[in-house]
Amino acid sequence: MATKNYHVMVFPWLAFGHMLPFLELSKKLAAKGIRVSFVSTPKNLQRLPPIPSSLGDRIKLLEIPLPSIGGLPVNCEATVDLQPEEIQYLKKAYDKLALPFEELLLENLPDLILIDFAPFWIPEIAAKYGVSTAFFSVYTASTLAYLGSPVELKNGTLRTRPEHFVHPPPWFNFHSLVAHRPDYASTMMHNTHCPDASGVSSGQRIAKIVEGCKFVVVRSCNEFEEKYINLIEDLYQRPVLPIGILSPAPETGTQPQTDSGWSHIFRWLDKQKSKSVVFVGFGSEYKMPNKEIHELAWALELSEQTFLWILRKPEGVEYQEVLPTGFLSRVSNQGIVSLGWAPQQDILAHPSIGGCLFHSGWGTIIEALSFGHRLILIPMVADQGLNAKLLVEKEIGHEVPRNEDGSFCKDIVANSIRLVMNTDEGEKLRSRAAQVQKIFSDHRLHDSYVDQFIQHIKRLEFQKGNEK
Repeated sequence: MATKNYHVMVFPWLAFGHMLPFLELSKKLAAKGIRVSFVSTPKNLQRLPPIPSSLGDRIKLLEIPLPSIGGLPVNCEATVDLQPEEIQYLKKAYDKLALPFEELLLENLPDLILIDFAPFWIPEIAAKYGVSTAFFSVYTASTLAYLGSPVELKNGTLRTRPEHFVHPPPWFNFHSLVAHRPDYASTMMHNTHCPDASGVSSGQRIAKIVEGCKFVVVRSCNEFEEKYINLIEDLYQRPVLPIGILSPAPETGTQPQTDSGWSHIFRWLDKQKSKSVVFVGFGSEYKMPNKEIHELAWALELSEQTFLWILRKPEGVEYQEVLPTGFLSRVSNQGIVSLGWAPQQDILAHPSIGGCLFHSGWGTIIEALSFGHRLILIPMVADQGLNAKLLVEKEIGHEVPRNEDGSFCKDIVANSIRLVMNTDEGEKLRSRAAQVQKIFSDHRLHDSYVDQFIQHIKRLEFQKGNEK
């Protein structure tokens, strides 16, 4: 498709919820003839899924070693390796990559650099060498819109108290439910506007990147978030390009159903009724405390709903203590619990899966809606609460009511599961999710967004050439 050998460099934040969408975009660009340099730290590059052999000559993985600093545990190069309070030191180490990145840039000069929310120092470096930068957001357009303009991100003058964060912001010029829960509002305000150990707040990072970039790319589509996409274009005063949802292509050559570690689970799924099983999973990033694991276990048992629970074992907890005493024997005819990694996309594609009880992470939302599943939402951290409100606004998700302190209780979770899976209200959610599935599973539609992105960078290069 591309006549010139365009070269795009990508540099995601050191979290797999960011690196994987950047990698997915890299693969889609490479498949269309764009050369991609994917920059990250050595350990993270080793943990990425393998690049398809057909794209190996167009995707180059470039290492940039992470420096050691106080407060950051040894050999920890991604958020998944850390406790929440340690992530600020990862940002501090990340910021020390400015000089090594500049050296790497000089050796591999691209036409465009796609950057995440964190490396606010890249636009200035890139400008020295005449290289354009673009901000690629792995967050929803509604999350970016909620955070506000660069001025608001830096100064926070329109929202000065936590209670301001529990309502849609004043710059929303349409009906919206997107806002944080009262128990999370102070955390959101602090994370956005208060500098951490790196000396920079998250809001300041995003603001500096938006101001230094030529345009913004967002992992979404007009068919799902058009009003929010249009709003952030107004807020940022920059072109905003939806890139599509970047749903991972099904892996070829792997059949987890026949893998020795998963064959018994897929055989169990094969025996269940169509759309009857609730998939339960809270990702690899959220470290669910054992108290919450027990509460969730009791909720699943009380719901009497068939389930498959993919569970991450908490650090420092013995295996026999992870779940309530006797839980596995009591639910032996109701569900399965699997500890550790799981082939999530293959599980969600199974015809017996009908609902998802999860943390409202955007990546899992995309996968779940691609199969039209009912969504039961217990958001935990970061943008997850905003995502949940967006799904409730669109009538495709049910958010589990929480206690005043943000905790959840087994009875209410169990009631939510039954409501979504077994009532007329749940049937409305299923019907609405089936409509949205047509958007999310339309690969031709989302591929067209990648084509539009490529046309945009071609026009940029043409304009740049005319200016010389």
